[in-house]
Amino acid sequence: MSRMNGDQGLMMHWAFDEGSGASALESVSQVRDEIQSVFNQAAFTEWSGPQWRQGVSGSGLLFDGYSTAIVHPVHEEETGGGQKPLSAHSIGVWVAPRSYDLGHEGKLTAIVNRHNMERKQGYLLGLFRHGSWSFQVGLEGGEWKELWSPDGYELPKNEWSYVNAVFDGNGGELKLYLNGSEIASTDLPRGSIIAEAAGTELLIGKNNHSSLLAGVFSLQMFSGILDELKIYNRALSAEEVAASYRQVLDSGHGGARPQVPYDEIRLDRTPLLSDRHRPQYHLSPPAHWMNEPHAPVYFDGQYHLFYQHNPLGPFFYHIHWGHWVSKDLVHWRDLPVALAPDKDQLAPDGIWSGSATYDADGLPVLFFTAGNDSASPNQSVALARSTYSQDGDPDLVKWIKHPEPLIVQKKGMGAFGDFRDPFVWKDEDGWYALVGSGIEGGGGAALAFESQDMLNWTYKGSFFEADIQQFPYLGPIWELPVFLPLGSDKQGVSKYLLLVSPVGKGADVEVFYWIGQLDKHNLSFLPDQEEPQLIDVGDFHFTGPSGMVDPKTGRNIIFTIAQGDRTSELEYQSGWAHNGGLPLSVYLREDGRLGIEPVQELQSLRGEKRLSFRDKSLAEANDLLKAVQGDMLEIQLELERGSARQLGIKVRCTPDGEEETLLYYDFNEAMLLVDRTKTTLHPLERCRGIQGGKLELSGENLKLHIYLDRSMVEAYANGLKSLTTRVYPSRKDALGLEIWGDGEPLIKSMEIWNMQSIW
Repeated sequence: MSRMNGDQGLMMHWAFDEGSGASALESVSQVRDEIQSVFNQAAFTEWSGPQWRQGVSGSGLLFDGYSTAIVHPVHEEETGGGQKPLSAHSIGVWVAPRSYDLGHEGKLTAIVNRHNMERKQGYLLGLFRHGSWSFQVGLEGGEWKELWSPDGYELPKNEWSYVNAVFDGNGGELKLYLNGSEIASTDLPRGSIIAEAAGTELLIGKNNHSSLLAGVFSLQMFSGILDELKIYNRALSAEEVAASYRQVLDSGHGGARPQVPYDEIRLDRTPLLSDRHRPQYHLSPPAHWMNEPHAPVYFDGQYHLFYQHNPLGPFFYHIHWGHWVSKDLVHWRDLPVALAPDKDQLAPDGIWSGSATYDADGLPVLFFTAGNDSASPNQSVALARSTYSQDGDPDLVKWIKHPEPLIVQKKGMGAFGDFRDPFVWKDEDGWYALVGSGIEGGGGAALAFESQDMLNWTYKGSFFEADIQQFPYLGPIWELPVFLPLGSDKQGVSKYLLLVSPVGKGADVEVFYWIGQLDKHNLSFLPDQEEPQLIDVGDFHFTGPSGMVDPKTGRNIIFTIAQGDRTSELEYQSGWAHNGGLPLSVYLREDGRLGIEPVQELQSLRGEKRLSFRDKSLAEANDLLKAVQGDMLEIQLELERGSARQLGIKVRCTPDGEEETLLYYDFNEAMLLVDRTKTTLHPLERCRGIQGGKLELSGENLKLHIYLDRSMVEAYANGLKSLTTRVYPSRKDALGLEIWGDGEPLIKSMEIWNMQSIW
């Protein structure tokens, strides 16, 4: 890009035209700055370095929101060239934010800064909550001055904006320009000088004094694309700012403000596809953090599923609703964030879990937990509608929030301050909602509401609560209630499934369920038995339930989160945290128990059939298994006990047995178990010990349906229970299989397929 008027007074200029590599040239000093990025090291994947994208002129640099930054060494000639230091200062930069920071501790997300606010030194140009932005300077004499963008001049996400900040100490002015026009100014004492922030680095994309989360993650880091960053030691005039803006528009964009194609700025899963621990046929966000997948809904030939998501990095922080879409429940596409915190009084602080249903016209609607920390309680139930009736978009990309919360917790309505995760369904009589909460002084509860119009709701009391004295592991609060019809039992009685996820002191964070009946008149649930049951007997790797009745097939389908069970340090190094479990079909069996099985559509992922045999001894089977290696496999196995007391299969084995994970059944204890004592040698990985739970086989052979997907291991036993766990072997040759038992079992049958990535 050519220099305006020779760019008189230009101190620093990053054109970001490299387009690849891990350094950026500052063209005035000819210093090549290293670009920090987690993928410069790439602990578990191939080296990819920082990400480059199309800029306003040439390329631009994409900042990932948690690890990308530039540190530029500052020399004396760059602080004023021997004149009075920084009596005038101007910054111009093209900015395309992807996400906004929560604004933790009131700190700005730095675009560029060299400051020490405590000492009132230096300067800071950055973003704040919901796209507001500010230029701040420390003046000699000990004053800190801030100039903020006015309402209506926020920097929009996923769009280019040209930002200028001008400090004119001699003229006594501080000014902000947006897209070539002045939007704010404030007076300064004439002769003001920016106090030198001695000993402070010039940082691009990272705040000099960022907050630290979990001892690992620096907050207030820029997320989005930057291009053409220029810093001057003079005050640019309004005419120069406007001309610089017009030059970019006229030079390659036909006079219009350049656009940012979504594919250029979206989170990109490509660098993670080669991560040796990241599942490849399980649901996952493109990158960064997820927790519960939720709000499944089927519409116009497609399944939609949303998820709790922090787009800034792989840590729990600023929660949005991510969005996937699929035609078959197996192959999913990433769509833009569906719901984000906005500058309003509805949900400025977080968009937390909820559900989906249909309005009176049959169009999908989203019910979500609105986070507003200025309200008490800070959680309420809110609604968003798709723009389908206006744009006909089958992907349902755009959603508009109803401006007011629909259900606000009042005193006496459950445990005050805990009120979240609405589950909403519709029938011929209206809409019904369950909200997770508890009973004051008691245990967890699902609270019931009903509505005739989906907007005005009546509280009906507790839908169901359990005896916390009898079942203390159910905890004081329930989250994520899910209620699904199971059809009629053999006596013709209509049965239903209620799922909850306990949290709080003493809670066992698992997915518990009851089968029972619905008292529709009182809107309450009557369980067949008081004691809750588990679907999954793994250790908190199957949590965060959501569910739907599939209009296409009539099945009940459940989605869960498979938590990663890793340290914050490992999640930082990996660039991702957590993924979804496989979608499950749940149904009422002939014997009255809950049946579970992965959806049949998963068979479409089968590749080469690696092995198939029947009626082999343990030695014969293991001899055949020597030919099979893999970390993306589907295994179906039936084992006849014989004289064995314990029987199962080792997966992810190294050839010498140094690392291995054992899935097995203990016939004496009637327990389905996983032994991870030899899973990994990595000192920081947490996968350790033996986990499991009760499974009554009632004399049946052990039938295991196992899915291996890199760090994911899911075992479904006899259609009754699952065991979900995580494994992170340190050795890359941990790919073997071995059937194991302490007697002489018979391997009745075994089939193994390679599985394909869905991405």
